[in-house]
Amino acid sequence: MEIINVEHVRKNFGTVKVLKDISFSVHRGEVLGIIGPSGSGKSTLLRCVAQLEHVSGGSIRVCGDIMVKDNPDANMPQYSDKNTLRRIGLKVGLVFQNFNLFPHLSVSQNITEAPIRVLKKPSSEAQKNAALLLEKMGLSDKASAYPWQLSGGQQQRVSIARALALDPEVLFFDEPTSALDPELTGEILKVIRSLAEEKMTMVVVTHEMAFARDLADHIIFMDQGVIVESGRAEDLINNPQNERTQAFLSRFAAE
Repeated sequence: MEIINVEHVRKNFGTVKVLKDISFSVHRGEVLGIIGPSGSGKSTLLRCVAQLEHVSGGSIRVCGDIMVKDNPDANMPQYSDKNTLRRIGLKVGLVFQNFNLFPHLSVSQNITEAPIRVLKKPSSEAQKNAALLLEKMGLSDKASAYPWQLSGGQQQRVSIARALALDPEVLFFDEPTSALDPELTGEILKVIRSLAEEKMTMVVVTHEMAFARDLADHIIFMDQGVIVESGRAEDLINNPQNERTQAFLSRFAAE
């Protein structure tokens, strides 16, 4: 089943064209890796699919529901009604670079807030699920702690648990290790690997090339707002065909 379908998506900030005719799809259980230099549009692409930015053109479908489509009779694309957009929004979880936890709430409260307020789940059910997610993240002893009492790696694991608490169909990771010290990166990559083993559908923007190669089913290489090259993860990382992709990956091979 196709979870994400993006066709000819464009995004402009004023006169700056950040995304230029982007098309790709993700099927259930697949992991899509997105790589490329800073400023290539990777994070903007995730934010568009997660409804944090409005596209300037093109169409996006999530689990068969139309989120937005081109409108030939208008200069701007047409978004679906609020109920449809809300339904779509609940199917997409987003893990940010900088955790974005609520500092005044405990770890457990950070995870239960959305299920209780958005999904209207009973508090007891939300708390039980939060406990299971914290156990999965290796953080059972941190339920009563506050974000400032946690390491960066622990905070990121809490943010992953918070995203999973809404039971999304697809999970987006926007450079999930970029704000972490190298020694903490491994624990986050381990969590993402475990989710892949459970066949969680994921889209992962990352600068960890070996991780992308080993985790992803397919990889997209973006530069200057376009998809320069895409293909099977191992093929693209180990044997890129485009000169721009080769130049980008050569930097990592030399490290």
